[in-house]
Amino acid sequence: MVQSNTIKPFLNKNLKVILISIVSLVIISFILLRNIFFQSTYLLKSFGELSVDPEIAFKNNRPTFLEFYAEWCEVCKEMAPKVSALKEEYEEEINFVFLNVDNQKWDNYIRKYEVNGIPQVDLFDREGNLISTLIGKQEEIKIRDAIDNLDREAKSNSKILNAEFSVIKENKNHEVNPRSHG
Repeated sequence: MVQSNTIKPFLNKNLKVILISIVSLVIISFILLRNIFFQSTYLLKSFGELSVDPEIAFKNNRPTFLEFYAEWCEVCKEMAPKVSALKEEYEEEINFVFLNVDNQKWDNYIRKYEVNGIPQVDLFDREGNLISTLIGKQEEIKIRDAIDNLDREAKSNSKILNAEFSVIKENKNHEVNPRSHG
């Protein structure tokens, strides 16, 4: 009996130590890996801030990479690290313009370039002629090839569509209905 009573507190202490260790490990792992989990969302939010104004982009005699995206778009999040890497590599030679489809300020561009699915990347030559349109999830090599061919490509628009894309949600924020005025 005496031996049984001394084992229980020992087991309780060990169990507490193990539980505290596991919880600590989970918390530390989450803190260390949070950048990996949230990197794509952060990149998407930063795209708008890092964007060249489209009016300037089409007038400065440089090719333009125009991406339509949304922060809720899973495919956009997945492609964000690839697009960010391309931006870092080519930003000295090419304008990078990022337009969030949820921002009504960009509605005229969304209509003009017939954006129905995102991400949509439109590539323009130095004169502002639309050369390529890539819709949906794209391999980095395909985007890189389209960028590299901007100056060499004939002046016709090619469209590359991937089945993995997000359909744009209709923006009803500014819709008027009889009940919206009290």
